[in-house]
Amino acid sequence: MTDHSLRSVTVERTGPGSFHATNARGGTIVFGGSALDEGTEFTPVELLLAALGGCTAVDVDVATARHSEPTGFTVTVTGHKVSDELGNRMTDLELVFAVTFPDGEAGDRARAILPRAVKVSHDKLCTVSRSVEIGTPVTAKVT
Repeated sequence: MTDHSLRSVTVERTGPGSFHATNARGGTIVFGGSALDEGTEFTPVELLLAALGGCTAVDVDVATARHSEPTGFTVTVTGHKVSDELGNRMTDLELVFAVTFPDGEAGDRARAILPRAVKVSHDKLCTVSRSVEIGTPVTAKVT
């Protein structure tokens, strides 16, 4: 592993059940601890779903927008949060793409490559879904 491959975020508690993450470029995102809370912040599970959808969306957008700018682009990501003998986890994760392009030759080309772009992102390119599917180990430690 090299410094070039390293990615990191820092998560800080900002109040009871409230956190923000900061990336190396200074970007931040606020999130909360539970979907049962009254706040509108994303929960960590919702951030995982957003990361799955966002990662593949970026790949698909790059591939299709070369041919035609989409007139609509939505990815809906769902999954079930379960608690069983393996602990808390997400199951049945699914990404559903609803992408439309304008009529014409360019739109036809983009529509034609859309299924392959989704498949290639899922099977090879999207670091987030690849890490989840492969089952990348996570280490937690206290310093």
